Amino acid sequence: MTLDKIVDFASSTTPAEHYRPAKEKVLKGDPEQNVRNHYSSPCGQFSSGVWEGAVGQWTVNYTEHEYCEILQGVSVLRDRDGSARTVRAGDRFVIPAGFSGTWEVLEPCRKVYVIFEAKGA
Repeated sequence: MTLDKIVDFASSTTPAEHYRPAKEKVLKGDPEQNVRNHYSSPCGQFSSGVWEGAVGQWTVNYTEHEYCEILQGVSVLRDRDGSARTVRAGDRFVIPAGFSGTWEVLEPCRKVYVIFEAKGA
């Protein structure tokens, strides 16, 4: 393999995919989102890119393991029990597969993500 196969997020021209969570998942606001998935492995289990989300709140159910690095904004993650964690620019963390709760964007948020989804998940 050669260096030209390395994916540089800063120079990538991946087009943004715009979407919203399903209506039944939205709890507050109009959380429009976009993602630039800069890389997906040939096996389909690993991907990485940049995600952006507008103010709002929606339910989440993770079947994947996700590393996040918040680049901009403020969000609150809440688990099913109501415990909350505020994340903001500079925070780095992993959301393990099996997490269920809500994601709430308080200030427009941008993050780098790295996702691994086990086969059969």
